[in-house]
Amino acid sequence: MNDFKIVFSGTTGAGKTTAIAAISEIPPVKTDVLNTDDTLDKAYTTVGLDYGEITLSNNERLRLFGTPGQERFEFMWRIVVRDALGLVILIDNSRAAPLEDLSLYVHAFRSALDTVPCVVGVGRTEHHTRPSIDDFADHLASFNLSLPIIPVDVRQKDDVTTLLHILLAQIESDVHTS
Repeated sequence: MNDFKIVFSGTTGAGKTTAIAAISEIPPVKTDVLNTDDTLDKAYTTVGLDYGEITLSNNERLRLFGTPGQERFEFMWRIVVRDALGLVILIDNSRAAPLEDLSLYVHAFRSALDTVPCVVGVGRTEHHTRPSIDDFADHLASFNLSLPIIPVDVRQKDDVTTLLHILLAQIESDVHTS
């Protein structure tokens, strides 16, 4: 069986743990602890790595790694993305400055984005319509990046599966154009 790494990264509260739990075939490994940061509206937060797995029909396994979202763990993001087949960046559109949040991850993963296919999932767009998906695309264009960006509800298996399908289509396209 061939194993491939997919990394989920993004802002605290964007749903990395939830997304992995929604699609993993195994009970996900979580490293959540009681949140002591009163600026975050959540009871628990990830301080290590989340982990899950999906077996593809061709007997290949996707190993799903979720990073902690706090900026102080940025050093970890660059380590985890090494040798990754793909990257999913999740942004919470209900936060004060989601475009700035995206900038943080673009800067952190800039060198990886030259070789690692990536998709951006924007959550909580149903009640927070601004910035729009087009605004995110324009923002990425300011970095000379053109990445798929889709609204996502990480609680919904179908939404997370769509993110992975888009990512895997990019990977497949890269294989055939190399």
